[in-house]
Amino acid sequence: MNLGTTAYGTWSGGRFMHYGEQLSEEHYKQLMRDSFDKGVRTFVTADVYGAGRADALLGEALRGIPRDEYCIAGIVGHDFYEGLRNGSRGYPRFSDPSLRGPEGYYDYLKMATEKSLERCQTSKFDLLMLHNPDSIAYRSDKVWDALTKLKDQGLTDRLGIAPGPANGFTLDMIECFEKFGDRMDWAMIILNPFEPWPGQHVLGAAEKNGVDILARVVDYGGIFHDDVKPGHAFRDGDHRTHRPGGWIEHGVERLEKIRPIAEKHGLTMLQLACLWTLANKSVKSVVPTLIQEHGEGARSIESKLDEVASLPAQCLTPAEIETIRQIGDNTGCMLLKGASKRHEGQEPRPDEWAMRDELLDLAKQWDLTLDW
Repeated sequence: MNLGTTAYGTWSGGRFMHYGEQLSEEHYKQLMRDSFDKGVRTFVTADVYGAGRADALLGEALRGIPRDEYCIAGIVGHDFYEGLRNGSRGYPRFSDPSLRGPEGYYDYLKMATEKSLERCQTSKFDLLMLHNPDSIAYRSDKVWDALTKLKDQGLTDRLGIAPGPANGFTLDMIECFEKFGDRMDWAMIILNPFEPWPGQHVLGAAEKNGVDILARVVDYGGIFHDDVKPGHAFRDGDHRTHRPGGWIEHGVERLEKIRPIAEKHGLTMLQLACLWTLANKSVKSVVPTLIQEHGEGARSIESKLDEVASLPAQCLTPAEIETIRQIGDNTGCMLLKGASKRHEGQEPRPDEWAMRDELLDLAKQWDLTLDW
């Protein structure tokens, strides 16, 4: 089964990424089961979440359902087996030279994939994605030879990449599409009405190379759930406290500007965000983060799932899509991760490295200015 239009991410519910209230394990499993029952049949999980616990809870939640009735996208790449966690930066990538060289890539990826499958209680993934690649994994023939071998061995039907955790990696992704697009089926990016930049810049290369896009953060940090308002009190440790000051106020202001479009079509704001994102070429699936917010007046996380599960067919006009894009334009709002001129002369970091001439040439080919 290929990915559906809507997907459920195991980072929802606050258990493995800190957004809002943390659901109990039973509540968390029930939400995933409810997702299936309500028609969301695609589930996205990463082995590093809870050092495998998210995989295991997904497997428990879906136990007893015929395997051909749902799709699992598994994500591997952070080595929590042999690597040491570096605080908020998490576990190292498997391709970190301090852990192994190219001769060890296949063995690691096979081991990590098989262990993740075992926890998910299945024999293969419908899609296997590379999690937060470093500069090596975007470009290495050895990495993609290893992934291709796993596909040939029947451990997955499709391959892809899931960059992050922050935004950016635009030129790195385009290069990866151009070099390995014949082996790649999907890529996951951040894209939503209030964060069209920089994700929009990879869509043309994805289309050219036959790579479908899975969009995450469609809800823009919960703004499109419509219960995060100015003055909202986040719990200690909530990831959204790292966003720039004033982002809620600015987001709500823009939300009100596009609300008439949603009301015209009988859409909730989250449904509007999903449909706008799906209107972008190459975007074939959306995976909002479902959040149980803290405090009085917060909507139930189940009501948010209902909106995703009942997403109607595309009804936005081209003019409305463009109007929303202009209102939400965020060009230049942040420093981007990946290849960067500001990192020249320094050792590569897990998510930032020096710019290369080949990438600048690609930027010109895709009519991307170099100032960003």
